[in-house]
Amino acid sequence: MKARSDELQVFVSVIECGSISAAAEQGGQTPSAISRTLSRLESKLGTTLINRTTRRMDLTEEGRFFFERAKSILEQMDDLEDHLSRHQQTPSGRLRINAALPFMQHAIVPWVGEFRALYPQIELELNACDLIIDLLEQSTDVAIRIGELADSTLHARSLGCSPLNLLASPAYLERHGTPTRVEDLAGHSLLGFSQTDTLNHWPLRHVDGDRLLIRPAITSSSGETVRALALAGEGIACLSHFMTHDDIRNGQLKVVLDDFNSGYRQPINAVYYRNSQLALRIQCFLDFMQRKLAMYAC
Repeated sequence: MKARSDELQVFVSVIECGSISAAAEQGGQTPSAISRTLSRLESKLGTTLINRTTRRMDLTEEGRFFFERAKSILEQMDDLEDHLSRHQQTPSGRLRINAALPFMQHAIVPWVGEFRALYPQIELELNACDLIIDLLEQSTDVAIRIGELADSTLHARSLGCSPLNLLASPAYLERHGTPTRVEDLAGHSLLGFSQTDTLNHWPLRHVDGDRLLIRPAITSSSGETVRALALAGEGIACLSHFMTHDDIRNGQLKVVLDDFNSGYRQPINAVYYRNSQLALRIQCFLDFMQRKLAMYAC
C-alpha cells in the first residue's frame, strides 16, 4: 500500500506543530486519530518515522528524510491546485470549433474580434466543414449543428434558432415575376440541396400542410453555394436568416411568400462530449454565441 496525501499532511503537521495534541487541535481531529494515522503511515512505509514517548518526539533518520520530501510534495500539490484554480477562473487555452461554412462565415467570424477582446487568452481554431464530423477524431471541443439533432451520444446545448425565409434577388423577380401564391412556385426556378431532402421541405402553408417538398432546378451540397446562386439571380432559395440577414437588409435578396411562411425556425445547437463541468473556455464561447444568436432567433 502507498501513502496518501492526507497521511503526509498529518505527519508534516505533527512535526511542524511539535506534538500530536497540537496537530490534532489544528486539524480538528482527536489525538488518537492522529496517532492511528501516523502508525498506519509507518506501517505502509515499513519504517519508524518518529520516536515518541509520553514526554517528547524525535524524528528518526528516515523520518527527517521523509519529512523534507513530504513537505515538498504537499507544497507542490498546493501550487498545482492554485495554478489550476487560476486557470479555471481565467478562460485560456486552445478552443477548437467546428461548424458548417455558412454558419462559420456569417455567425462566428463577424464576432471573433469582440470575443478575442473579451477573452484574449483563448486561442481559437476555427474549422469549417459541411459534413458531420467525429469530435474526438477531429480533436474538436465543440461543434455547431444546424437543424434537428439525430439521436447521439453527444451532449447538446441550444444556442437559439433561426427563421427560414424564401428569397430571390431583385433581378430574378424582375425577369420572372414575384410569386403571390404557393402554387406559383411551379413556374419558377427553385434552388435546393443535394445531400438531404429535409432541406428541400420549405416552411410554407398549403392545402396539404405547412411543409412543401420542392423539386429544385439546381441543387448543391453547400448552403453558401445556394446563397450565391440566389444572389446571382438563378432562382428562389429557402435559407436561414443567420446567413442572409445582411443580404436582406442591403436589398440584394427579397423575401417572397412571407404571408404563407409557416414560421418554422431552425434549431442551432452546440454539441460536445463533456456534460458535467465544461472547461471555462468552452462555457464562455457558448454563452457568448447564445447572446449573439438572439438577433437571428424567434
